[in-house]
Amino acid sequence: MIDEQIIRLPIGIVVAGSLSQGILVKLDQTASIENIKVGSFVTIEGLQLRFFGRVSDVSLGSTDPTISTSPPTVNNPFIAQVLAGTATYGTIHIIPELTIPSHGLTISDGPQPAKTIPAHFSKVSQASERDIELVFGKEDQKHFWIGNPLDMETKVCLNLEEFVKRSNGVFGKTGTGKTFLTRLLLIGILQSGLASNLVFDMHSEYGWKGSREGGKDVKGMKQLFSSKVAVFSLDEDHSKRRGLSPDYIVKIGFNEIEPEDIQTLSETLNLTDNATQATYGLERKYGAEKWLTSFLNLESKEDLNELANQLGEHEATIASLRRRLGILKRFQFLDEKSHDGVEQILLRLQRGMHVVLEFGRYGDNSEAYILVANLLTRRIHERYDQMRLTAEATGGRKPQPLVITIEEAHKFLTPRLAGQTIFGKIAREDRKNNVTLLVVDQRPSGIDEEVMSQLVTRITCLLDNAKDIDAVLMGQNRDLRSVLARLQTKQQALIFGEAVPMPIVVHTREYGSSQSYESFGLKHPDVLKADIESDLNDLYGPKI
Repeated sequence: MIDEQIIRLPIGIVVAGSLSQGILVKLDQTASIENIKVGSFVTIEGLQLRFFGRVSDVSLGSTDPTISTSPPTVNNPFIAQVLAGTATYGTIHIIPELTIPSHGLTISDGPQPAKTIPAHFSKVSQASERDIELVFGKEDQKHFWIGNPLDMETKVCLNLEEFVKRSNGVFGKTGTGKTFLTRLLLIGILQSGLASNLVFDMHSEYGWKGSREGGKDVKGMKQLFSSKVAVFSLDEDHSKRRGLSPDYIVKIGFNEIEPEDIQTLSETLNLTDNATQATYGLERKYGAEKWLTSFLNLESKEDLNELANQLGEHEATIASLRRRLGILKRFQFLDEKSHDGVEQILLRLQRGMHVVLEFGRYGDNSEAYILVANLLTRRIHERYDQMRLTAEATGGRKPQPLVITIEEAHKFLTPRLAGQTIFGKIAREDRKNNVTLLVVDQRPSGIDEEVMSQLVTRITCLLDNAKDIDAVLMGQNRDLRSVLARLQTKQQALIFGEAVPMPIVVHTREYGSSQSYESFGLKHPDVLKADIESDLNDLYGPKI
């Protein structure tokens, strides 16, 4: 009996190529060029090795140059059939990514980067399901099913063990499915137990429930994994209106805000360098606990001018700083007390739980989002650093690895701020403190190049801005540009980096129906009561 998983349909033979430029394949007469798409996978049977690659281009050729200038009349189907495959033919361009042994192959052998090329006339076939499984791994605790290859039902898995070791990015323009992809990744990390998640949920999409265009709400992590997820809220009223009773209401004292936190807001508040540096003078004058409150309580022009003279700053600088920092008084989550929000987050993270901080009404306020995310992350990172040093000194256990998810990351990681914010430090320090980033953004070109270079696995939905495409593909082969440009608007993504053995375009895994929840191994009645026949066209649009 023939195993359908290892059936490989022949499509052509190798006729030219190089390791740097790729392999040129002439298609067999029986192979339809219309069925071969850019980004699809093929195998090439060499004499000693089997090559695994992807199609990067499709083209037409002819043996007679006059065919393109003076095409024959082919109204008669017989004439067209005679010409096809003799005078005219199709070709595909293949990038050989990996090599695998031709005989005695097992998953433990593992694919290796291609360092040579197959000989002339080597047979080329469409990759089988077994080939995909051998290359990308089989779904288990360390390998998470992220999607399927184009035109195939085989599962493509992400190596989560590699994924959580380093900082990574999810990119794509608005409406392409970044949020759905991020939900999948967070659930994969949660189910693997390889790390904890701290999610700064700007638009309340990950905790209790999320939204989708033109359709029903989808379940968030708290509804699906209630015992493993804690939802913190910056806006209690907003959470309750959504049917959620938060595990903790986050409050921050003015005395907890430091000049470093204001420095992160410098671009959003349009602060000059002098104004930003003046905050350190205020801290020295009033003390770390009272500097911000004392400064905001100054109302009169005379008091501000006197303060400017004492600090040696220009009067206009101090007046502008006071006016711009006045916005902080509008945030109801700020008060005059000290709070234990950081301790509450750390308590749950070290238990192996996952924390989602919903911003509610403050999600659309850049100043609130940047202030809170930076302030909490900086303190949590400091504690992780302390725990790491203690573990190294005593031989104890290091803290549970932590993945911090931030949306609109370009607001924290611009070239001007990347060297100053805690997020830039985490990206550069890599996994020294067992803390990494999951960056979610629609404007990758706004992120500092050094930080982008540290995002080692990138999952990219459709982008249509040339600068954004250049930023995401920095350091990659130029042929990936054409692959990225051909992605569908929804439910397709290009993945490359250390969590996958080679670049791949996937039809991303579905999320939002009872069937999708069931695929996570969930059998709870409250999960499965949703309609199995939910309208997936509303969720992702029809498949093409």
